[in-house]
Amino acid sequence: MLIDLTGKTALVTGSTQGIGAAIATGLARAGARVAVNGRTALTVEEAAERIRSEAPQADVVPLAADVATEDGAAHVTEVLPDLDILVNNLGVFGSRPALEITDAEWRRYFEVNVLAAVRLTRAYLPGMKARSWGRVQYVASDSAIVTPVEMIHYGMTKTALLAVSRGFAKEAAGSGVTVNSVIAGPTHTGGVEDFVYELVDRDLPWPEAQREFMRLHRPQSLLQRLIEPEEIANMVVYLSSPYASATTGGAIRVDGGYVDAILP
Repeated sequence: MLIDLTGKTALVTGSTQGIGAAIATGLARAGARVAVNGRTALTVEEAAERIRSEAPQADVVPLAADVATEDGAAHVTEVLPDLDILVNNLGVFGSRPALEITDAEWRRYFEVNVLAAVRLTRAYLPGMKARSWGRVQYVASDSAIVTPVEMIHYGMTKTALLAVSRGFAKEAAGSGVTVNSVIAGPTHTGGVEDFVYELVDRDLPWPEAQREFMRLHRPQSLLQRLIEPEEIANMVVYLSSPYASATTGGAIRVDGGYVDAILP
């Protein structure tokens, strides 16, 4: 399947590393003009250079802004007044005993993981509807469905994104704009290898170590290995394309079979 996004402009929030960087790279390879976003100019420029090295013809827009703030979001819309593809990837996570999560932490997780995405959707969806084409996506998580006891505040935000996505899909009904969430499963991102080797034999080669980790600590995964960020990016790129014109209001799983359910 040849996906050509030439002429489309995309913004991927939180795209200087991990899943976000893989998504930005995938969209750039497909021909989209891609805005790379992070909070600091240095990390954004470095990420943009990495994308250009992997996709030499890429049109990359470095966009340093904290989109979890109203000022940051306003700066983004000034630089990019019109957008064809919005990928709300920005998120924070961390573990905390359930009864020790403070009010401030609850607010921060909601503001960064949910409200930032809502704010940008509110800014860009009207223009997409007026042009009768657009793609809005939210990167959710298996934690939206399988709530982790050590990260209830994180899980809550990802559950909220599923509701936000479905609701905005209804707002965009019949307009030619699709709105979906992508449920990512356990993924091989920065720091994960150290985490895995804390739990399995350090003498094991990485392919065997991750399979052992999944077998012992994530046994519900049917893939039985960590997902690579590019595998999640592939789904996002597809959903961004004209081929996915009939997919909207969905929670699309790229979870390696982690969630033990037929539907989300």
